[in-house]
Amino acid sequence: MKKILIRTEPTELYKILKFEGLVGTGGEAKTVIAGSLVSLNGNIETRKRKKIMAGDTIGFNDEKYLIELET
Repeated sequence: MKKILIRTEPTELYKILKFEGLVGTGGEAKTVIAGSLVSLNGNIETRKRKKIMAGDTIGFNDEKYLIELET
Protein backbone atom coordinates (compact mmCIF):
# COMPACT_ATOMS: atom_id res chain seq x y z
CA MET A 1 0.00 0.00 0.00
CA LYS A 2 1.34 3.40 -1.00
CA LYS A 3 1.08 6.44 1.24
CA ILE A 4 -0.33 9.84 0.34
CA LEU A 5 0.44 12.77 2.63
CA ILE A 6 -2.11 15.55 2.96
CA ARG A 7 -1.40 18.93 4.55
CA THR A 8 -4.88 19.66 5.83
CA GLU A 9 -7.91 17.60 6.64
CA PRO A 10 -10.44 17.15 5.42
CA THR A 11 -9.34 17.18 1.76
CA GLU A 12 -11.77 16.52 -1.08
CA LEU A 13 -11.37 13.20 -2.87
CA TYR A 14 -11.04 14.61 -6.38
CA LYS A 15 -8.26 16.96 -5.25
CA ILE A 16 -6.21 14.06 -3.92
CA LEU A 17 -6.47 12.20 -7.23
CA LYS A 18 -5.54 15.35 -9.14
CA PHE A 19 -2.66 16.61 -6.99
CA GLU A 20 -1.11 13.16 -6.57
CA GLY A 21 -1.00 12.76 -10.34
CA LEU A 22 -3.28 9.72 -10.39
CA VAL A 23 -5.28 11.52 -13.10
CA GLY A 24 -4.38 14.39 -15.41
CA THR A 25 -6.96 17.00 -14.44
CA GLY A 26 -9.64 17.79 -11.89
CA GLY A 27 -12.27 17.07 -14.53
CA GLU A 28 -10.79 13.65 -15.15
CA ALA A 29 -10.76 13.01 -11.40
CA LYS A 30 -14.45 13.86 -11.18
CA THR A 31 -15.20 11.59 -14.16
CA VAL A 32 -13.46 8.52 -12.73
CA ILE A 33 -15.13 9.07 -9.36
CA ALA A 34 -18.58 9.45 -10.95
CA GLY A 35 -17.86 6.34 -13.03
CA SER A 36 -17.49 4.22 -9.87
CA LEU A 37 -13.77 3.61 -10.50
CA VAL A 38 -12.62 4.81 -7.05
CA SER A 39 -13.11 3.16 -3.69
CA LEU A 40 -12.87 4.66 -0.23
CA ASN A 41 -12.21 2.35 2.70
CA GLY A 42 -13.18 -0.65 0.57
CA ASN A 43 -16.46 0.76 -0.77
CA ILE A 44 -17.15 2.38 -4.15
CA GLU A 45 -17.25 6.17 -3.71
CA THR A 46 -19.10 8.36 -6.22
CA ARG A 47 -19.11 11.66 -4.31
CA LYS A 48 -16.47 13.89 -5.91
CA ARG A 49 -16.22 16.22 -2.94
CA LYS A 50 -16.20 13.50 -0.29
CA LYS A 51 -14.06 14.68 2.61
CA ILE A 52 -11.01 12.50 3.13
CA MET A 53 -9.28 12.22 6.51
CA ALA A 54 -6.02 10.70 7.71
CA GLY A 55 -6.42 6.94 8.07
CA ASP A 56 -8.72 6.60 5.05
CA THR A 57 -7.71 4.31 2.19
CA ILE A 58 -8.36 5.05 -1.47
CA GLY A 59 -8.42 2.41 -4.18
CA PHE A 60 -7.83 3.34 -7.82
CA ASN A 61 -6.33 1.49 -10.82
CA ASP A 62 -5.63 -1.68 -8.82
CA GLU A 63 -3.57 0.31 -6.27
CA LYS A 64 -4.38 1.18 -2.67
CA TYR A 65 -3.31 4.39 -0.98
CA LEU A 66 -3.24 5.16 2.73
CA ILE A 67 -3.92 8.79 3.60
CA GLU A 68 -1.66 10.30 6.25
CA LEU A 69 -1.52 13.81 7.67
CA GLU A 70 1.75 15.57 6.96
CA THR A 71 3.40 16.78 10.16
